[in-house]
Amino acid sequence: MSTYLIGDIQGCYDSLHRLLEAIHFDPANDRLWSCGDLVNRGGKSLEVLRLLKSLGPSVSVTLGNHDLHLLANYHRYSQGGSGNTEFDAIFAAPECAELMEWLINHPLAVWSKEFQLLRVHAGVIPQWDWQAAVNAGNEVSAILQSGQRGEFFNRMYSNKPRLWREERTGWKRVRLITNILTRLRFCDELGRGIYNVSGPPGTQPNHYKPWFKHKHRQTREITIAFGHWAALGLRVKKRYFAMDSGCVWGGRLSALKLEDHTIYQVKCTEN
Repeated sequence: MSTYLIGDIQGCYDSLHRLLEAIHFDPANDRLWSCGDLVNRGGKSLEVLRLLKSLGPSVSVTLGNHDLHLLANYHRYSQGGSGNTEFDAIFAAPECAELMEWLINHPLAVWSKEFQLLRVHAGVIPQWDWQAAVNAGNEVSAILQSGQRGEFFNRMYSNKPRLWREERTGWKRVRLITNILTRLRFCDELGRGIYNVSGPPGTQPNHYKPWFKHKHRQTREITIAFGHWAALGLRVKKRYFAMDSGCVWGGRLSALKLEDHTIYQVKCTEN
């Protein structure tokens, strides 16, 4: 059995199909672990969801910001009219409700004891260890899988608050957890994120660093896999795997075999 990490797909179905062929993916024996952002911008988000759902329990996803954006639009525009043609194609599909239920039941953070690996879409603040990250993600998942999901989607879109406090409660806490796990790139030593900078390291304001560069972070002894950061590119380091190689921007779609760290890539043909 082989286990493959895969970066941001973002609706690039043709690239995904070719990558699965390149790794000879067998859902009966292999595992595909996505770092999120399955949909949006690549043109074939519906096809991506259909394919991944069809692969059954061999696929594990951590939700990304674009996945949550899709779910929020489904809550508001389930009959169409969202203004996003890819999303509206999903909403018009006969199995739309099944696809949305499949997607919303995936977590925001997953721990693998086997590989000593934490998987998120974006990042983790210095104050969190892997248990705190998983517990925080579970708080959001509990709301997504409850009758409060509509209220969550109504309150999701904001960059504030930015500073984590364990005693913080309510929707501000839930929104901050969501932003950390699905949108974080840079933060300061207190874990205060900045969400309007998406360039490579060096483009951030003073006093901010890439979240994985803080030496005192509580996750420094484990490895973290994430996507979200196309400008960072594919990086396979001892303590982090950055998996977003910018497929939807004309780059490549990447997979990393966790058993031996073999890298597989296909060039994007969607754009």
